[in-house]
Amino acid sequence: MESFDLTLVAGPPGVGKTTWISQFLKNASRPLFYLCPCAQESVDLAKIGYRFPWVSIISDDQAATVLADLPDQAQVFIELGFHLDLGSPLLATLPGRRIAILPPSLESSEWHNWADEVIPSNNDQVSGDLTSGSGKLPTIWRSPLTGQVFDPRSLDEVLIELTGGAYGQIMRLKGIFELPDGQAFYVDFVKGLPGLEYTALKLPRWLQGRPDRFSGLEIVGRNLEQQTIAQTLLASCLADDVLIQYQRQYNQLQAEETEQEAVV
Repeated sequence: MESFDLTLVAGPPGVGKTTWISQFLKNASRPLFYLCPCAQESVDLAKIGYRFPWVSIISDDQAATVLADLPDQAQVFIELGFHLDLGSPLLATLPGRRIAILPPSLESSEWHNWADEVIPSNNDQVSGDLTSGSGKLPTIWRSPLTGQVFDPRSLDEVLIELTGGAYGQIMRLKGIFELPDGQAFYVDFVKGLPGLEYTALKLPRWLQGRPDRFSGLEIVGRNLEQQTIAQTLLASCLADDVLIQYQRQYNQLQAEETEQEAVV
């Protein structure tokens, strides 16, 4: 009889659900699967795929088929967004361990009632944010940016403005951005934790035209000025002629470094 482990992970935005799951995706000795329902073309899906290429990413339309025919010893992680109904028939029928990652100050919630195990988050700010705003859940806004390359200084300014509240109350921001030197960076911000965190993704430098791999921005917040955010982001992107000039310079620099290494 085939056996597999299935773990469902839920909680508010910014508590570290993806980070908690990621610690188990480093070991490629077993078949690994990741599903984030209703989040196709999302930053988390792309980040998991870039960091752990051996993990099978399950799309929504594949979920029923894949989950019904898992290989022996498979380990499946399903990350549930805060906006999903934990009482839905689909989730109720999934035979797995239920983990809720929650702020320590949040003493009672639907996540507590749902979970088999509660793990405390390192960020206590989100508990107050979720209950503010007349009981309404915050908004999730996603903007695909595939093919766009950003001027680093302009991108920094936009992200600082965003997280500073210039275009609405930001609780959570995460994105994957392409820079003119061919590198892709993951950017992370959680309200209540200090600053913006930049992490270079271990991907080949893209120095030939516009990148044909996923990049994008995801924001959770309230009163978001979505159109203004989109326009401000695009204003920070490089035009074709500028991008070509940058890539020519970086390609030349790489060629010179290769020649020097060959001489040594």
